[in-house]
Amino acid sequence: MKKTLLLLVVLFLAVLAFLHYGYLPRAGKSRNATLNPPPYQASAAAQALHKTLPVADLHADSLLWGRDLNQRGSWGHVDVPRLLEGHVALQGFTVVTKVPQNMNIESNTGDSDQIRLLAFASFWPPSTWSSLTARALHQAALLHKYAAASDGKLTLIKSQADLARYLERRKQDPNITAGFLGIEGAHALDGKLENLDRLYDAGYRMIGLAHFFDNEFAGSAHGAAKGGLTPLGKKLIEKLQEKKMFIDLAHASPKTINDVLGMANRPLLVSHTGLRATCDNTRNLSDEQLKRIADAAGVVGIGFWDTATCGKDAKAIAKAIRHAVDVMGVDHVALGSDFDGAIAAPFDATGLVQITDALLQEKFTEAEIRKIMGENVIRTMQFFLP
Repeated sequence: MKKTLLLLVVLFLAVLAFLHYGYLPRAGKSRNATLNPPPYQASAAAQALHKTLPVADLHADSLLWGRDLNQRGSWGHVDVPRLLEGHVALQGFTVVTKVPQNMNIESNTGDSDQIRLLAFASFWPPSTWSSLTARALHQAALLHKYAAASDGKLTLIKSQADLARYLERRKQDPNITAGFLGIEGAHALDGKLENLDRLYDAGYRMIGLAHFFDNEFAGSAHGAAKGGLTPLGKKLIEKLQEKKMFIDLAHASPKTINDVLGMANRPLLVSHTGLRATCDNTRNLSDEQLKRIADAAGVVGIGFWDTATCGKDAKAIAKAIRHAVDVMGVDHVALGSDFDGAIAAPFDATGLVQITDALLQEKFTEAEIRKIMGENVIRTMQFFLP
């Protein structure tokens, strides 16, 4: 009996070791490809301008993959050293708590859960194996840990006061960066509105209502029903606005977007998206939606992956940005990379200068480029964080 138990323990540990040291890095590397390796080329004018920009990106899922973000990675897209090299002043660290098997942009249910295996392989606490709120709290704790161990290189932003202190410090030392926490999908609340307080206390300041499937609060653009806000979802909107948390419309169904626009009294964010006018599919936003979000003082982050841009380089990103600016106005457009979001990106965070270069080629002015590359996000945070 003892030999059998010992054998089972050894087998369990062997499987766990394989998952952690074999499956996890292979999965992270294969799902977060970089199409072009660094170093990245850009014109002299773009390089000179980019060094002066406070770059801000609304969306990166980098906390999911088991990497120490204070160390420069050999795969993936974002870590503190690469953010510094890319002159990123503010990075949205968005947290994934559940995705279905065989997910697609047309129709999914929430019946399966790919993140459970990843949580197990990453040695996350046992509570995360079943609770989505626990997964969100654990990933928030990771970002707190990385910030504390960064020797001042990474600051976690939770308030207007935090942001003001950080920006003042960055004037003296531009070789620092900051991040804020967001969540992909209100299913991270485990169906309980009271869990929002726990997530707020952990540092979350942006909540996406749905991810790849419909949940108890809202319909997804990729869900089976694609409905709007549920009664519980409407209560969530009220509470998010009371707590001065940003509502993220990325992945939301058209009905959900309409419902939120009817209730919004604060600027809305779309942390990462493409445009139907330049890349026509159900993942992306229509011109009408862009106009209504701009009318609500919102900001839309343009994504970097091929489903967002129908392209695989900075020129495709700049083309989408040009259309968004033409429709919404330059004050409402930003970057929403989806770095480390199981996408193939044209470059990692050190290659953001290529977007600056592509925007110059699109004949944007320096002032417009500053807004798009970061100032629009920073301004919105300055006025509307708690």
